[in-house]
Amino acid sequence: MGVGDYPMAVSFHWLSKSCYLEATFRMKRNNFSAVNKIVQSSRVVKQPKRGLCSSLRQTHALSVLLDWGTLPHHVILQIFQYLPLLDRARASSVCRRWNEVFHIPDLWRKFEFELNQSATSYFKSTHPDLIQQIIKKHAAHLQYVSFKVDSSTESAEAACDILSQLVNCSIQTLGLISTAKPSFMNVPKSHFVSALTVVFVNSKSLSSIKIEDTPVDDPSLKILVANNSDTLRLLKMSSCPHVSSDGILCVADHCQGLRELALNYYILSDELLLALSSETHVNLEHLRIDVVSENPGQIKFHSIKKRSWDALIKHSPGVNVVMYFFLYEEEFEAFFKEETPVTHLYFGRSVSRAILGRIGLNCPRLIELVVCANGLQPLDSELIRIAEHCKNLTALGLSECEVSCSAFVEFVRLCGRRLTQLSIMEEVLVPDDRYTPDEVHTEVSKHLGRVWFPDVMPIW
Repeated sequence: MGVGDYPMAVSFHWLSKSCYLEATFRMKRNNFSAVNKIVQSSRVVKQPKRGLCSSLRQTHALSVLLDWGTLPHHVILQIFQYLPLLDRARASSVCRRWNEVFHIPDLWRKFEFELNQSATSYFKSTHPDLIQQIIKKHAAHLQYVSFKVDSSTESAEAACDILSQLVNCSIQTLGLISTAKPSFMNVPKSHFVSALTVVFVNSKSLSSIKIEDTPVDDPSLKILVANNSDTLRLLKMSSCPHVSSDGILCVADHCQGLRELALNYYILSDELLLALSSETHVNLEHLRIDVVSENPGQIKFHSIKKRSWDALIKHSPGVNVVMYFFLYEEEFEAFFKEETPVTHLYFGRSVSRAILGRIGLNCPRLIELVVCANGLQPLDSELIRIAEHCKNLTALGLSECEVSCSAFVEFVRLCGRRLTQLSIMEEVLVPDDRYTPDEVHTEVSKHLGRVWFPDVMPIW
């Protein structure tokens, strides 16, 4: 969660407190005379019969109530943790005590640097003065760090400049987030790798790294392994064209605690799966594979042997194998010819009936299937085959394809109540001699045990 990203109810609750604090600050700074008048005109002062001691006690109690600077550190710290960074910085200028709390390490363990060019971005950039203050005073406290940049090269280079200065840090999680491409890919490779290496060398305790769509390369991965092999648990590095299968294999061989891995299909190999399946390696929990082609026909996709998949599943029986496909129909030839232990399948482009038929036969572990497009050929027999053979299927999403109403009802009947998520666009369902689209929801609801309707595209 980034700075200031809190539930609305919590934000409103603390906003009201913040407004009250601000009013009090204004009174303290500019209206001390008003406080004196309150004390002088109070009943405590006007009733001498109560005695001098009693008056002093009540005057002191009133002054304490008005003096927020006497709040204990742990109370101020808890309030500061709910405040957006800018409000926290403003509050730190109220008094010395609040400024001390502002610099407590607990407040600086998690930070998101937001870098953008104001003319092309919708989010506010972290002020340069604050960045320098963090580097000088709080770099040693940072543990959970992320950089959110826009598509400009200048923002990505600014992120690299900050990374290169984090020499006295003990970062545990690092994320580089591009809100739009190309960003980091336009930074000179040597500049990016040099900056990233600074963190890899100095942190010594990195457990989670997200560096997707970056020019990271094999030598920098070797530096990562040399300094963080005992602590690395998660590595997401899809769309990193300078990383080879040898580079990712080095990570798998040495980082025996790696539990989550995201990568492109072109660096997936039989050797990598076997390395992740070794006796000394912990059970893999999540493997995400992006299968992407920008130019049809220019990439020939290789096949992974069944014995390699079998070794992975034997070693990590509970692993989620997630595959995202962005291919053209003619590029699917290498996939699903043999049993594949994929659990989650997402097709971002059109996929043929033949491939869906293979999935029904060779993906017994399938849990979730999303088909964004198929064309004008009904998927009746393919869907029914998937329902019959994929006994773990619990979620289906269909858009821009066609299924007869009867086949869809039969699919739901075969799956039954295990279908917890069913998102079907209304135009997908083709009426036949048994059902119309209006009648389908009644039959489907009966088999699901809950009310169900197809999704409707809103008309704005």
